[in-house]
Amino acid sequence: MPEMTAQEAMEWGKTLNFETVWATITKLGEKVDKMAEKVDRVTANVGGLNRSVGELIETLIAARLWEKFPEYDLKRAYQRLPLFDEKNAQKTDIDILLVNTVMCMAVEVKRELDRMKDVDEHLRRMQLIRQYPPEQIGNKQLFGAMAGGVVDPDVKNYAYESGFFVLELTGESVHLVPPPEGFEPKKW
Repeated sequence: MPEMTAQEAMEWGKTLNFETVWATITKLGEKVDKMAEKVDRVTANVGGLNRSVGELIETLIAARLWEKFPEYDLKRAYQRLPLFDEKNAQKTDIDILLVNTVMCMAVEVKRELDRMKDVDEHLRRMQLIRQYPPEQIGNKQLFGAMAGGVVDPDVKNYAYESGFFVLELTGESVHLVPPPEGFEPKKW
């Protein structure tokens, strides 16, 4: 508020009444509402951008991913495969599913694989996949993998301890991070 002289403050005070105060409050409320709408739009745009970056990383990782597992001969790939229970309610989804006639691998993709919680969530997802297998999986051997644009070393180690393969985006391609000595992938 600009500085006022005592005389100006007295004159301003004389013009104050319920109607002018109420009009000022109403205008202020309208401005707050408009600001809230702008904040909501910005939030939606940022959320959409975050989703777009995640989908881009997933697409980059999915490209020719089966080549990273030549010993498994996983030639068919599915992306964003939903999983439904017996009541047709969606339980989860699989970011990338690699399959052949006898085995499959569910790959969870994160923009940044930097939380142990991500590995724990994929462990729960693997249980759900086994409980509600889509037709592409059926009774095939099921393996799991975690992939990220950036992979935290501690989370990588935790993923290996949990029986997952680990993949990392390096430049324009995906790199299968060499597992530690004695690593045995878990079969679900």
